[in-house]
Amino acid sequence: MLGNFSSRNPLFAQWNPARPLATAITGKLRLGTFRERLEVGAFERPYYAYCVYHSADLAKKLGYREISMAEYGVAGGNGLVLLEQYAEEVSKEIGIGIQVYGFDTGAGLPAPVDYRDLPYHWKPGFFAMDEARLRERLKNAKLVIGDIRETAETFFDQYEPAPLAAVMHDFDFYSSTEVALTMLEVDEKYRLPRIYCYFDDIIGDEVELYNDFTGERLAIAEFNERNKTKKFSPAYHLITRDVPQQWYHQIYTLHDFEHRHYNAFVSENNQQLPLES
Repeated sequence: MLGNFSSRNPLFAQWNPARPLATAITGKLRLGTFRERLEVGAFERPYYAYCVYHSADLAKKLGYREISMAEYGVAGGNGLVLLEQYAEEVSKEIGIGIQVYGFDTGAGLPAPVDYRDLPYHWKPGFFAMDEARLRERLKNAKLVIGDIRETAETFFDQYEPAPLAAVMHDFDFYSSTEVALTMLEVDEKYRLPRIYCYFDDIIGDEVELYNDFTGERLAIAEFNERNKTKKFSPAYHLITRDVPQQWYHQIYTLHDFEHRHYNAFVSENNQQLPLES
């Protein structure tokens, strides 16, 4: 019964008290395909898994042979290790090469620039990295260490990455996120026409009180304001699902309407609605 990896399986139904255990076992043993596990949320970071799988699926449909994915804000490295793991599995399942990059200062958060970086919540030195230990854990993912204001300027020339397909944003600050988003304005050869993005710090609680005028939300709004043909949009297809998940509200897609592949057909070929008798 566990082998039916879908919400139609009673084991994975929301009302079933055994659902958490069934999901945990499915994830721990990696039962089923990556997509089947994604269907039932059997991942430690389902939002990372979602972006990895669907961005790779889109790239494959568009004819790309290799893509890249990035995490902005690596901290201790747990997220980057998972991103690398997910990318490796999806690469084999879909049949596409995937490069993984992690951006971080290596020394933790810098000092907030002003109120937009929420100094009432963040302090310099938070989330410091043990770089040597993390490098030992990584297989192929590359660490890009340094101030994002500098690494953003040199990254594409230095690494010549495959086109970006998915980005996990966890820089916390407005100032660093604003710089990171400018990297999505680079030449289209380095980008897919639609990029899956996860933003970690846009919901929060009564302490963070994230809003549209500070932090990551402000960086998104300003990006949309200054770009006429590149826009971030919430993933409306997720936030209208019957069973809500908080992370559904943290997924955005970047649309580049002038990208040469934006209008390439990727949907089902046979879409007809014949008149019923």
